[in-house]
Amino acid sequence: MTVDTMAIAILLGSFFLMVLLRFPIAYAVALSSVLCLLSQGLPLSTICQQMVKGISSFSLMAVPFFITMGCLMGSGGISEKLIALANACVGWMRGGMAMVNIVASYFFGGISGSASADTASLGSILIPMMVDQGYDDDFSTAVTITSSCEGLLVPPSHNMVIYATTAGGISVGSLFLAGYVPGALLAVSLMIGSYIISVKRGYPKGEKFSIINLIKQLSVSFWALAAVLIVVFGVVGGYFTATESAAVAVIYSLFVSVFIYKELDWKGVWRVLGECVDTLSIVLILIATSNIFGYCLTRLHVPELAANAITGLTQNPIILALMLNLILLVLGCIMDMAPIILIATPILLPIATSIGLDPIQFGIMVVLNCGIGLLTPPVGAVLFIGSAVAKVPMERVVKATLPFYLCMVITLLLITFIPGISMWLPGLMIK
Repeated sequence: MTVDTMAIAILLGSFFLMVLLRFPIAYAVALSSVLCLLSQGLPLSTICQQMVKGISSFSLMAVPFFITMGCLMGSGGISEKLIALANACVGWMRGGMAMVNIVASYFFGGISGSASADTASLGSILIPMMVDQGYDDDFSTAVTITSSCEGLLVPPSHNMVIYATTAGGISVGSLFLAGYVPGALLAVSLMIGSYIISVKRGYPKGEKFSIINLIKQLSVSFWALAAVLIVVFGVVGGYFTATESAAVAVIYSLFVSVFIYKELDWKGVWRVLGECVDTLSIVLILIATSNIFGYCLTRLHVPELAANAITGLTQNPIILALMLNLILLVLGCIMDMAPIILIATPILLPIATSIGLDPIQFGIMVVLNCGIGLLTPPVGAVLFIGSAVAKVPMERVVKATLPFYLCMVITLLLITFIPGISMWLPGLMIK
């Protein structure tokens, strides 16, 4: 066994062992990298150098701003207004509250960019409302957690910024635009699944559609939705970089939450900023430690070896695309979203581009695969949050989610094999 082969075995073997032993993922990434460097006789000062290099990126400065924006808007009374807007749009349908849940997640995801925030914020309101109106509690929870993944696709999503940086400086604006249609497609597929179940179980309809009520709710929610317009059109139009647009959006979100909706006072702002620091510290530690791991992978030529191994099994692009999805889905069952993006992207992106997948299209695939992973045991963070919010045993939630897993996988396959779903809007808006 060569020195490099031994180092690869130590790096990957120790990493997956620590993941299975339920080490915090940042510790697993860092410790496995340390063991790998020691086995090669490299100085440990390399660790500090690579950690600093990992977070010394202007593009990554957008991440704390987007997280802060989401926290401010999520705590500023936005949830109720977006629920009312969604109810005005689709509440009249059979299973209307399920449809409201899904559409509200699309709106709210465009503000928070976080499936966990979506589940915690909207779920605490909508799940009790649905149960009171005769919906089963496990069904209500399943709808909430699966629809929350729309927020990962609909910009602004800080995970897209992480992917763009990891993939080598892909246009963040193009990624943002690419997420809208897949996010809408996911919403439609979940609505179809919800409608079928609602008809079968006889869930109620809501009030009749009213254009006057829709206009009223749209006018109330406009200030919240405008934050997304600032980010997306600012970046796409070339007025801001992603980082600058995120900073502007934070100031705007603060103004709206404090002075327009008046749901936050300055004491509440400080509390929200404290929560942001907690979240941000986790994300930045992951980015820093994952850069060491990525350095070890690159030094040992693991991406090239993995690409050759996978393409050596078959040259069929359809099978290779399915294998890429399968690998990401399996990783999603045992790892959180950010480390998957940081670790798997350098390995799998060359394979994806070799079979004709655009890096932007592949980014949408990665994000949706990771989103499905957030709903799968044993590490599904959103699954645990939904179960805790609804006070429903996780086993019942998983069982109720099975039809929605099918909806999400169908959406994933459509995104994989129909490039236009992801690439149409960026091609239309960015010339």
